[in-house]
Amino acid sequence: MKIATWNINGVKARIDSLRQWLADSAPDIVCLQEIKSIDEGFPRIEIESLGYHVETHGQKGFNGVAILSKIKPDEVMRGLPGGEAPDGTVDEQSRYIECVFSVPTGVIRVASIYLPNGNPADDPVKYPYKLAWMERLRRHAEACLALEEPLILAGDYNVIPEPHDCFDPAVWATDALFLPQTREAFRRLENLGLIDAVRATTDATKLYSFWDYQAGAWPKNNGIRIDHLLLSPEAADRLTATSIEKHVRAWEKPSDHVPVVGIFDFAA
Repeated sequence: MKIATWNINGVKARIDSLRQWLADSAPDIVCLQEIKSIDEGFPRIEIESLGYHVETHGQKGFNGVAILSKIKPDEVMRGLPGGEAPDGTVDEQSRYIECVFSVPTGVIRVASIYLPNGNPADDPVKYPYKLAWMERLRRHAEACLALEEPLILAGDYNVIPEPHDCFDPAVWATDALFLPQTREAFRRLENLGLIDAVRATTDATKLYSFWDYQAGAWPKNNGIRIDHLLLSPEAADRLTATSIEKHVRAWEKPSDHVPVVGIFDFAA
């Protein structure tokens, strides 16, 4: 089973690329981020015509996540738990959707995650929101891990885990994606027992999933690795390979992210 994550950076702007990639790569489950569309505006028909079921958690103009799948999910949850503040306000940013699928070995739980960027890091709201959201994710992941089932937390984490996951650590030293507090929060997630799928299969450097549109980042390969598949031990046991489909970044009107893929054996 091929499970992928891709920050599409606007599904309507990228619908031709998405359709081409789905036809070429034929993933079984796709976690999309930054769809930038309300649920009713998602180009559902164009995706369903390729044989995919569509579940969305959209938001007008920005954010928004979706899960496309060749099999219909048994359960769908929209929104990350724990977003209710003491003052009664609710986090309304659409950044998390989770589906449960039946497979020959039982079930798998797959989430599409668009973690807050957090920049500028000195902003009194944005960076604390990022760290608080990561703690909410940690708590939810801990609850999911207690189920002892294959769990795949896939998405744009807006986290550069290690210095070798970016082209020049000095450039990112003060960025919210690379600050020590951000990386520590990511390690707290991993310390629950979650495994970084790409790093479980390779120690290679210069593996990136994002290249900025500015300053010739793509032709210079000045990238960063911020799109991750974090796996429960039960999912990691079924992982057979990973890939970063870098060629998609060279397509016309590309997203600044590319798909990150895990191959799993869920045969009985």
